[in-house]
Amino acid sequence: MTEFRIEKDSMGELNVPKNALYGAQTQRAINNFPISNIPMPKAFITSLIQIKQAAAKANAKLGLLSEEKFSAIDAACNSLLIDPDLMKHFPVDIFQTGSGTSSNMNANEVIANLANQQRKLSLHPNDDINLGQSSNDVIPTTIQVSAVLATKEKLIPAIEHAIEIMEQRKVELKNYCKTGRTHLMDAMPIRMDQVISGWSSQLQMNVLAIQSILAQMQMLPLGGTAVGTAVNAHPEFSVQFNLALTKQTGIDFQCADNFFALIGAQDNAVRLSGSLKAVAVSLMKIANDLRWMNSGPLAGLGEITLPTLQPGSSIMPGKVNPVIPEAVAMVSAQVIGNDAAITVGGQSGNFELNVMLPVIARNLLESVEILTNSIKLLADKAIAGFTVNADNLARALNRNPVLVTALNPYIGYEKAAVIAKLAYQQNKPIIEVAMAETDFSKEKLMQLLDPKQLTENKSS
Repeated sequence: MTEFRIEKDSMGELNVPKNALYGAQTQRAINNFPISNIPMPKAFITSLIQIKQAAAKANAKLGLLSEEKFSAIDAACNSLLIDPDLMKHFPVDIFQTGSGTSSNMNANEVIANLANQQRKLSLHPNDDINLGQSSNDVIPTTIQVSAVLATKEKLIPAIEHAIEIMEQRKVELKNYCKTGRTHLMDAMPIRMDQVISGWSSQLQMNVLAIQSILAQMQMLPLGGTAVGTAVNAHPEFSVQFNLALTKQTGIDFQCADNFFALIGAQDNAVRLSGSLKAVAVSLMKIANDLRWMNSGPLAGLGEITLPTLQPGSSIMPGKVNPVIPEAVAMVSAQVIGNDAAITVGGQSGNFELNVMLPVIARNLLESVEILTNSIKLLADKAIAGFTVNADNLARALNRNPVLVTALNPYIGYEKAAVIAKLAYQQNKPIIEVAMAETDFSKEKLMQLLDPKQLTENKSS
């Protein structure tokens, strides 16, 4: 049986597990919100601890916190950041008070109790750990800091890795020409390296979009306290806090130009989520291209063969499925769903505070994490290793009546359409029909209808 101790807050006494580092306010949240049994993300909690650490340093610099107290808080934060069991100290459910006050007080209580145990002090969660702060500026700041760190340190490198793999494959596959498709129907030829260049460019544009939003996310609202007026905070607190956090993380965080906007609304989180959704849309497109090209191997397109990773059926022996692109497509769907929830959350800024902060934080960080992991898998286990089925490419390409488009400048659209229709009807290679219907020699037609030549327009 769990042993308890008695803890007291402004609402009275209650039982808290004897060995828990948290206190009464955290226990009230545990009791009040038995909803999902999912705690806040670890990336959020570690950023919250770093924020408390930087806030303590700022208050010490400003003479509001003794060196003894700061040293104890600093040591406690460092201990938590390296604790392999960190998350057991932070059990508050995602679906809690909309300001995230329960998570803020969870951190305040854990840091205070650990510091008091380590240094035999009597630090107070509100008066010392939360000094110059409010949940209303701490939690929005934590959302921004955790999202910036995760995106810069994990997601962008993952995207750049995928781009690097694609650039390598472009060089390897530049001599393969395939049938282009629009509306899922045969179109003009395209080279494999051109296909991959499209994917690479999609991801490059996503990185640029994300980076522009991160610059805004690095402007933090801590120091605005309850409603953005900075009540109970030292006038220099925000500046000193951002200097300390920048030194801790190596990322240039700065004081927001306007606290009211970043506490009352979550527009930056919505913008970043929108960019993550764009990444998801790009990945869905790439994953589906791979699935279509890999389809078959006999009754589909069969243009490429993806790496064989696992049996594809519990009943059909020998069947192999495009499991990585399928997983990536599901991740994309989840990120799009997360964005919808974040959008609704962003609309819940009522007057001076947004009250859906925890769910915004959770969905934003989940999107970053699952995109990071799935992009690396798509690059390493699908794009890097697929092989091209050259015979299948050539068979379809050489019989493609749409190649007649190249004759438009010489015989006109109407005559070219007649030739294309005859080729379809007679199931003959386009060059045979064109020889019968025009005055061009076979050699000339071979030159004009050469698929690879048709992919090398200067604009490509």
